[in-house]
Formats: sequence, C-alpha cells, structure tokens
Amino acid sequence: MKLSLSGSKGYHAGRRIRRLPALPFPKYSLSKLYLFPTYQSREEFRSATGAEAPAFSAARPPKYWFDPNARDSLRRNVVYDHVLAVDDGGNPLPDKSGRPMLDPLVLTKDEAATVNIPPSTTNLPGAGVPLVPVPLRALEADEELFFDFGGVVSVKNTKLYPQPVAEGFSAQDRQLLQAMARQLGVPTT
Repeated sequence: MKLSLSGSKGYHAGRRIRRLPALPFPKYSLSKLYLFPTYQSREEFRSATGAEAPAFSAARPPKYWFDPNARDSLRRNVVYDHVLAVDDGGNPLPDKSGRPMLDPLVLTKDEAATVNIPPSTTNLPGAGVPLVPVPLRALEADEELFFDFGGVVSVKNTKLYPQPVAEGFSAQDRQLLQAMARQLGVPTT
C-alpha cells in the first residue's frame, strides 16, 4: 500500500509523498496533519484494515498507527521528522516561544510497521504510559501550532486566524461601533 497525499511534495521512508496544503479554516485539529490513520481500538483496526491487530506488548508504549511503507525500507530504522514533543507524562512540551514543540521520532522499521493497541480492558499493565506520537506532515508557511483552550494542541492558519489586538478596539471594531452609533442617533467624535 503506497501513501499518496495531495499538495506539496516531500519524502518519507525513502518514498516520495505528497503533502496536504494548509486547510482553508482559521484553526483545525492536529489530527489533520497526521501522515497515517489512527485506530482507537483493536476493533476499529480490524474493521478498517481487515486484519487482526498484533497482540499488545506491555513492554512497548501503546501505538495507534502504523506506516504501511516501513517494512519496505532498506534501513533498519525509520526517521519521522515531525512529531509532537511530549514529556514523560504524555503532555505536549512548549518551545521557547510557548508554542507546541516538534521533535523527530526514530523507530525500528518493524515497530513503525505495526500497531500496539491495548485491549479494551481497564488497568492493563503498560496501557497507561504515554503513547507513541503520530508523525505529522511538515507545516506550511502559513500554519503554526498553538495551545488552544484547555491546552489542546491545534493548528492555526495564519492567513485566516483573527490576529489579536494588542490593546483596545481594532479599526474594524471602531467602524462597527460608529455605524451602530449612527443608527441609534448617538453622536460620535
């Protein structure tokens, strides 16, 4: 199975891929940048792929995605240039400017090519550790990551996202207020 995405070109696991351009929305979920589909359960994996997920290994962190081209790599390890950097508790790390940080991820080609999805039982050893982050496509020039409400990492399209006003009202705000005042017959200065 070959990975084929539209947009600007790039390379992944020695194969040429196409990346999606920035989406035409002011902000969107980080999952829109994922290079691979994710599966929230073993049942979802089976339904989507037609194959049974490998047995869960408590010796490895949970992994809810796989790279279909990893086994074809001529190298022993596969490097993913962009994944969300997380601390030991699985919380996203900020960079120097306070934005979510990206890091590279190196996996063996066998680990990259398989999922490690725990069964749907509670208190399973190894299931509570931070999961292996999903590789992301590179950000476009008009995209940036930010911490949205509740600390959720989201993607901002800088061309469409409203820019914060440093102090007071923006010029558009003033125009709107003056138009409302005229409609109400309130004098403006």
